[in-house]
Amino acid sequence: MNVGYVHTLETPDNAVDRGTLRVSVIDRDTNQPVQNARVEVSYTADPESVLEVLDTDNSGLTEDVGLAAPPLEYSMEPGIEQPYAEYTVTVRAEGYEAFSVSAVNVLSGELSLQNMPMEPRRVSESPKNIVIGPHTLFAEYPPKIAESEIKPVGEPGEIVLSRVVVPEMVVVHDGTPADSTAQNYYVRYRDYIKNVASSEIYSTWPRQTLEANIHAIMSFTLNRVYTEWYRNQGYNFTITSSTAYDHKWIADRNVFGNISQVVDEIFDTYLSRPNVKQPILTQYCDGKRVSCPQWLSQWGSKYLGDQNYSAIEILQYYYGDTIYINTAEEISGIPSSWPGADLDIGSSGQKVKQIQEQLNLIGEFYNAIPVLVADGIYGERTAEAVKVFQRIFNLPQTGVVDFPTWYKISDQYVRLSGIAELM
Repeated sequence: MNVGYVHTLETPDNAVDRGTLRVSVIDRDTNQPVQNARVEVSYTADPESVLEVLDTDNSGLTEDVGLAAPPLEYSMEPGIEQPYAEYTVTVRAEGYEAFSVSAVNVLSGELSLQNMPMEPRRVSESPKNIVIGPHTLFAEYPPKIAESEIKPVGEPGEIVLSRVVVPEMVVVHDGTPADSTAQNYYVRYRDYIKNVASSEIYSTWPRQTLEANIHAIMSFTLNRVYTEWYRNQGYNFTITSSTAYDHKWIADRNVFGNISQVVDEIFDTYLSRPNVKQPILTQYCDGKRVSCPQWLSQWGSKYLGDQNYSAIEILQYYYGDTIYINTAEEISGIPSSWPGADLDIGSSGQKVKQIQEQLNLIGEFYNAIPVLVADGIYGERTAEAVKVFQRIFNLPQTGVVDFPTWYKISDQYVRLSGIAELM
């Protein structure tokens, strides 16, 4: 339960800064963008006060809209003032059930990305409403129950072999492990990490602090995957949304643009110790309401980032000098691995042809991406198609297929290729 949570920002009267909101509308069943959807943005505390009315483009995106947010300093020190404003996003589109998400977080100076997965109209016109729970650094949640950072491992199981693999999906149990009424959600691994990080740390913090915390979240999650922790206890899920056992995950919550980009850049990594094969179960706490010696302190990591500590220096400060960043041996659910070097104008070969073919399939659904001749030659038109793709999926618009762009293209290709086969 969210004991101690008080909305101190019922209206944006004390919101002197601005944040940015971008809404993406997709079909929940097919992952296709929904064009010409009508998007309304209002204050959550006053849902009748519609601030913006937007329409989605041919990529299912709204334009970026600036919105009032509390002062930046509210997210830089723990206190009683809520550091984020809360907005309600309501979407209506022909052929779909109306859908509304309340308490969408907007932080000063940050881009908030709200994905709105729409369901085909089956029942009624009344909006389905999701309410995003409060951020873990602002409200009180149950503290983590301490566990050993290294788990006993039996025979390899059904999910992974005897090596560390980044899964395509995780199954999130939205409650405590023993709560049989809680729903299970099938969530893509990267989307899960982005959701947790956006629920547990502030995107206004230093880049190296974000990286350190995201490394801890990923290593903890991959330990649950590698050890099949819950499945070995007879459960049918990977991880829970309970802060007492795992991480805070909130269905359909917004994520922050810079957190999303960090995850895309480092998602294949985890934390190791010498002579230990499994990812380390890197536990942490906020460091203010709850103290946790020998675990990472979230607020403490923020202060170290302010002092220009690197991500690994922050991690070693809390977990000891033997902790190091490792790379997974395999990434599940992709057609082929990144070639190990950026693809840019002048590149050629099979990897370029593969990217061109994948972009062409994605472009069948995202029409802004220009059609390419899959000739294996990386020219200006391929670079332009990559830039458009990067704009749509919140990547730096370089026109270069780097590590995060390669895997983002692969991810969208896998999501959409099954639908394409049915067309």
